[in-house]
Amino acid sequence: MTARHLQRVIPSMPTSDGAGVKLRRSIGAQRGLYLDPFLMLDEFGTDNPGDYIAGFPAHPHRGFETVTYMLDGRMQHRDHLGNVGDLGPGGVQWMTAGRGVIHSEMPLQESGRMRGFQLWINLPAAEKMKPAGYRDIPAAEIPEVALPGGGTVKVIAGTVGEVSGPVNGLGNRLPTDPLYLDIELRAGARFEQAIAAGHNAFVYAYEGSLSIGEGAAAKAIPTQAAGVLTPGDTVTLTAGPNGLRAVLIAGKPIGEPVVQYGPFVMNTREEIEQAIRDYNDGTLAKAA
Repeated sequence: MTARHLQRVIPSMPTSDGAGVKLRRSIGAQRGLYLDPFLMLDEFGTDNPGDYIAGFPAHPHRGFETVTYMLDGRMQHRDHLGNVGDLGPGGVQWMTAGRGVIHSEMPLQESGRMRGFQLWINLPAAEKMKPAGYRDIPAAEIPEVALPGGGTVKVIAGTVGEVSGPVNGLGNRLPTDPLYLDIELRAGARFEQAIAAGHNAFVYAYEGSLSIGEGAAAKAIPTQAAGVLTPGDTVTLTAGPNGLRAVLIAGKPIGEPVVQYGPFVMNTREEIEQAIRDYNDGTLAKAA
């Protein structure tokens, strides 16, 4: 086996999106700062309703997938397909925009903590114009693996040992074959995970800190930063002195050009211009 190590750190940067929701962005914080197939990772987390109450009113997407994972609070998804989803603590919304979807994500609370992540995963050219799809995955459907050294792993996508997560693609296996784990470790505890060779991977610590690797080769990742991993087929995480909560995410790279304009992600500028025309004339979200 070949161990993965820390290749680089991408600090998260404060920003806002939607109707002014405050968040922190690491992957995708700068144009072109992608990790194929991942386009963006946003962390949102606040006790102040003024930071999230305006939510994400109706907006379009084309050409990729969005994965929203809630830690605390509730949001409601609505889209042009008629889907309505109540996304609560521990739940996941996996949406394939494909050729086009228009949706909103609005808070179902007026006070209290709202915390979670949104990940954007690119689609290959052959699947960018497929019909849109949507899936709500409640917390009860996400398996949790107890670790012998103390701690747990929630398996959203991929496999930990013999335990597989619920995400396998909307009826078909996803082209990027994603791994998405939420890991909680006690101080000093270790976790080793297999990652398919050739897949790109990163770790994002949202509470506490961690180091990647073992012994003198171990390198630390600070809180609220994405640690991009080197190639290999396994990684070892060790929690810092205050313990750790982190997401470990990996996927098969697509290896195609990425042209992004806001909520549209295609392969060429001409395809972006077509997406804008389709949205303006009301055909973006219509069936092909």
